[in-house]
Amino acid sequence: MELRLERVSQQVGPQTHLYPLDLALRPHAVTVLLGATQAGKTSLMRLMAGLDAPSAGRLIVNDEDVTGVPVRERNVAMVYQQFINYPSMTVARNIASPLHLRGGLDRTTISQRVMEIARKLHIEPFLERLPAELSGGQQQRVALARALAKNAPLMLLDEPLVNLDYKLREELREELAALFATGDSTVVYATTEPTEALLLGGYTAVLDAGELLQYGPTAEVFHRPKSIRVARAFSDPPMNLVEARAAQLGVQIAPGVALNVPLQGRSFDGGLTVGVRASALRVTQRPGDAALAGRVELAEIAGSDTFVHVHTDAGELVAQLTGVHAFDLGSPVTLYLDPTQVYVFDARGELLVAPHQD
Repeated sequence: MELRLERVSQQVGPQTHLYPLDLALRPHAVTVLLGATQAGKTSLMRLMAGLDAPSAGRLIVNDEDVTGVPVRERNVAMVYQQFINYPSMTVARNIASPLHLRGGLDRTTISQRVMEIARKLHIEPFLERLPAELSGGQQQRVALARALAKNAPLMLLDEPLVNLDYKLREELREELAALFATGDSTVVYATTEPTEALLLGGYTAVLDAGELLQYGPTAEVFHRPKSIRVARAFSDPPMNLVEARAAQLGVQIAPGVALNVPLQGRSFDGGLTVGVRASALRVTQRPGDAALAGRVELAEIAGSDTFVHVHTDAGELVAQLTGVHAFDLGSPVTLYLDPTQVYVFDARGELLVAPHQD
């Protein structure tokens, strides 16, 4: 399926849910809609599904204008945050329901397809149970299995893992990435989590407050965010942003601390902003590093990483350190960063310099 949105917008009363945007989905690929709550992800998905009509603009499917065509007249599969299953049907019948509706398939073929999908999602032991007999995670797998069984040309998943526990989310993310890679559907997957976007790969559309900020291959959007707004949305933890100014050696971020960052000899009327991902900050020095002295404000251990909040002359910075580390609150610490790993944004918040990627 080729789905194209042309100057599509959504207005509900006095509120603007989506500002005019253009978006052409990559066929047979995963497009991640990434953004915070109320960024416009669900509104955009509802337009794609035909559940709502846009206030302006057109939706084109395979060169046919389908603007305003209701969902029942489209071949779309959708999975919501809250799993929806038929309570009176067994798991097997739930998964098989779209295959029966399609028609033209014999019972053996349907059974084989149900078993194949159930095995991929690890729910084959529950095929004869009712949804109410399953855990929340198992019920969500059933809803996903039914959507996969439909094999619709367009599959929309609106934060389908948000209500599951951490371990189950991790497992399903990997399974879904593998399933999408081998499928024929054009998949749109909404999430608030940058990590999920990176794991799913494909393409990412970054949304903020109803605006489409950037769309492209996921790795490219992550490594070259076109603006501070994109960088904020596509960083977890949030990218460190510090005020800076152009200096002889590049950019100065604190008294006596200048980063040798090439600005191509340009002069700037306004100030600059330097962005540093938390993972690029270290407490051990390497050749060529810049150093920022500070004191520990907070140290958090999350999984196998330690997040250290440090007050420096450049501002409050968060360093993401691999492993479990102990820091005393208020103790002195020096953060080190490689100047080649920083981002530089101009006074309008647009990207000037990004780290080189091999």
